[in-house]
Amino acid sequence: MSWKIKPEQSSRSVVSQRWVVLLCLGSFCLGLIFTNRMWTVPEPKGITRTTAFEAEKLKLVSEGCDPKLLDEKEVKRVSKDIFGEVFKTHNAIQTLDKTISNLEMELAAAKAAQESIQNGSPSSDDLKNTQSSGKRRYLMVVGINTAFSSRKRRDSVRATWMPQGEKRKKLEEEKGIIIRFVIGHSATSGGILDRAIEAEDKKHGDFLRLDHVEGYLELSAKTKIYFATAVALWDADFYVKVDDDVHVNIATLGETLVRHRSKPRVYIGCMKSGPVLSQKGVRYHEPEHWKFGESGNKYFRHATGQLYAISKDLATYIFINQHLLHKYANEDVSLGSWFIGLDVEHIDDRRLCCGTPPDCEWKAQAGNICVASFDWSCSGICRSAERIKEVHRRCGEGENTLWSATF
Repeated sequence: MSWKIKPEQSSRSVVSQRWVVLLCLGSFCLGLIFTNRMWTVPEPKGITRTTAFEAEKLKLVSEGCDPKLLDEKEVKRVSKDIFGEVFKTHNAIQTLDKTISNLEMELAAAKAAQESIQNGSPSSDDLKNTQSSGKRRYLMVVGINTAFSSRKRRDSVRATWMPQGEKRKKLEEEKGIIIRFVIGHSATSGGILDRAIEAEDKKHGDFLRLDHVEGYLELSAKTKIYFATAVALWDADFYVKVDDDVHVNIATLGETLVRHRSKPRVYIGCMKSGPVLSQKGVRYHEPEHWKFGESGNKYFRHATGQLYAISKDLATYIFINQHLLHKYANEDVSLGSWFIGLDVEHIDDRRLCCGTPPDCEWKAQAGNICVASFDWSCSGICRSAERIKEVHRRCGEGENTLWSATF
């Protein structure tokens, strides 16, 4: 038996199913809306929300960038900036100090030139030439301390390590090295001794005459006047004093001094500290021995007098303060005393005080050429007028060394 459905019943059944579906969807949507508006999920205790700043910090920590470390880095950066500014300021002060020193030197030179010309000093011609030609910068001025009775010594120096004639001019122009015999005047101005020096100077043209009366007990005064006159005449990096019975290798001396060119105040030589001799009648007796303490005490460190060099600032200091600087009996002690209390670097170089052969010869063969050679027992080369040629032959650096050297 089969059942047949009427068309009207089928249509009603279909409509009812559609409405059911729509009502279900509508109820679901209303339920979502109602739930969002009325029900807020409570936050668990102990859990706080993170702000944007804290989230960034957490991110930095997770990447290995601790904020404390960042603060330390910031402090270091600021400190570095401060140190940089301090360094720049220090350099500016040093530059200003050097400029002031140069201005003082120029003023001192002009003052010396004016006084020398007014007083009719024999060195006034050199000062006039210097002013008219304009000052150039030299590496060093070498003053050879000599006396009226030392003609043979001077000739032996001219025949060995001191260039003559056109070579001396070439040395000045190309290498910036000035070499002069340094001497003052006799007690009788214009006497036979002075006329002999004038004739010798006319022949060789290698003297620097000082406004000073010669005498063995006046070596401290002569040394002071030499440096004051030299720094007024020539603008150089270094000023050297050497005795006329010492052998010198000029190129080696220049190479030695160039190493210290960047230093403002240097005092170079063979540093020593000999005993203060209080007993009268002995050589190198110190009349003011009581200033150095008890008997048997030693002097302060100072360069031995055979050869030493000072930088331009120290030579300028001597010029400016020459009327205040105290003179002791020994000129090397006097020079050392002038630098006590100053910010001066003492450089002890033993190549400035080698012995005569075989000492200097062995060192030359080993490639360590000496700057200066002499005999300690004679405070110079014994019988230097006779022996200096032999010392030059065995210990000299060679003429080509000088002309090929670059300073």
